[in-house]
Amino acid sequence: MKLYDLTLSGNCYKIRLFLNLIDQPVELVPVNLFEGEHKQARFLAINPRGQVPALEDGAFRLGDSQAILVYLARRYADSAWFPLDAQSQGRIAGWLSFAANEIHHGPATARLGKLFGRPVEQALAESRALSALKVLERHLARHVWLAEGTAPTIADIAVYPYVALAADGGIDLAPYPALQAWFGRIRALPGYIGMPGL
Repeated sequence: MKLYDLTLSGNCYKIRLFLNLIDQPVELVPVNLFEGEHKQARFLAINPRGQVPALEDGAFRLGDSQAILVYLARRYADSAWFPLDAQSQGRIAGWLSFAANEIHHGPATARLGKLFGRPVEQALAESRALSALKVLERHLARHVWLAEGTAPTIADIAVYPYVALAADGGIDLAPYPALQAWFGRIRALPGYIGMPGL
């Protein structure tokens, strides 16, 4: 199994983290986005979107971090990470969407502007980040894990990186005690690994 990876990407990190949590070996293949390697034909054959992460598992290829988490959970992980009951799957799907929408357009975009100097509407990204953090704080004040069960799921892994990295985008995380406690629970999981900034 190969993971086409960028060390500073929160989306790549969530896959590296999950693979480590489930003790699944993987070969990391660095992709140099700054030199446009992700837009070259060799990489586009693996992921036509031209984005990292991308996973190659034998002949099977898959892009998009949320999709990769679903695949890995169903193929290699204990069922607790992606339970089969309809309520759990519905909740998890909602949080995967939250990661791809509110988190992407909020803390992830704010980080892209501040840390990497990319042209973004910084004030809008920070406003969206604060809205997303409020939603998470209210939810986590009532629930230990995002999908409301007794154990973490891929929902937690999908949402965690860019929220925990929000300070890179100029977002103060101190006012969110429930979020801080959730960070602590994730970091206490056997097999947890960090990344630059975490």
